[in-house]
Amino acid sequence: MSDQAAPYAVLTDIAHRSRTLASGLPEQQQAVELWNGIGFVLAGQRYVAPMGEVVEILHVPRYTHVPGVRSFMLGAANVRGRLLPLIDLAHFFDLPRSAKSQRERRILVIEQGDVFSGLVVDSVSGMQYFAVDSFVADPTETPANVQPFVQGGYERNEETWKVFSTHELMEDERFLDVAQW
Repeated sequence: MSDQAAPYAVLTDIAHRSRTLASGLPEQQQAVELWNGIGFVLAGQRYVAPMGEVVEILHVPRYTHVPGVRSFMLGAANVRGRLLPLIDLAHFFDLPRSAKSQRERRILVIEQGDVFSGLVVDSVSGMQYFAVDSFVADPTETPANVQPFVQGGYERNEETWKVFSTHELMEDERFLDVAQW
């Protein structure tokens, strides 16, 4: 055997032994397709906004009350040089607040076209992942005022997370018309 053939023979032997020993490895499991979004709590119920609909999550910043607007609009805050209207989502839907303290409340910043708003929610649960096959078309116990903005839900650990469409909300005339009558 030549000196050049010896390294090749060693590599061939390693490859052969690797294939022989690999036969006992476990099979790859089928990957579960996942759907994800930003989880939040509103009036004690769990919701999830699809990824891409929420551009940022903030603590409630200092804001200025705006005269002549509906009561669900808390005011406007300066966020990095942009005026962010703050909408109390529970108040908009005429729902009770479930946050124990002001510090738990968070802002879901949404933006679509010319609409840039901050939705004040009771708390944010971060990014949530759900198996696509856990989708339910008609989640139970959705408040009637919120129902038009819910597009199904996902079940996990005996809980239902309702899919909340911020795009539907941003097209609603009541949401867009904050002027007090």
